[in-house]
Amino acid sequence: MQTNCAPKIHSATHGERGRRDGLDVSLLESVINGDEAALRVLFTRHNVRIYRFVLRLTGNRSIAEEIVSDVFLEVWRHAARFEMKSQVSTWLLAIARNKALAILRHRSESQLGNADFPLTIEDPADNPEQLLDRQDRSTTFQFCLKQLSPAHREVIDLVYYHEKSVGEVAEIVGIPASTVKTRMHYARSRMAILLKQAGIDRASPVSP
Repeated sequence: MQTNCAPKIHSATHGERGRRDGLDVSLLESVINGDEAALRVLFTRHNVRIYRFVLRLTGNRSIAEEIVSDVFLEVWRHAARFEMKSQVSTWLLAIARNKALAILRHRSESQLGNADFPLTIEDPADNPEQLLDRQDRSTTFQFCLKQLSPAHREVIDLVYYHEKSVGEVAEIVGIPASTVKTRMHYARSRMAILLKQAGIDRASPVSP
């Protein structure tokens, strides 16, 4: 029996995603017309996810903050380039990824610190024992995740933490959908082995 290594995600329904995407498009149209308030709202809606995504790519908080600012500066200057062929969030993540890779190409790995990011959100209803267990599992998952290659780690991040489809991941990363599926299969299998070795034999099932 294969262990599903994915963390628990409460996926949005199609209706919720549709309303969310519709608002993003409306905000972007306002940005095109020079509405700074719309840009601030768009920033509020997406800056945290973009920051965490870039942080996982670079492992450096200051770089992640810099890239988030650069992403929304580019949105302000070039919002009209969005072609409505994907979700606004997918477009933003693609911009962020390109900027992160450009910076990484010009900086040695020794200049980048280790990423320190939360993989779970604390539930105030948890008692101290439950909270400690959640934190332990989060730390273990983070350690196992770091054992994957950057390419496989990136796919796991986009599918499970950003709830992107295979097609959307392919668009963000710039690879065929078949390659995304292959990387996801390998990453899930490898994570299952690593988590089992770390003493976690079971995780909540999630479908990408």
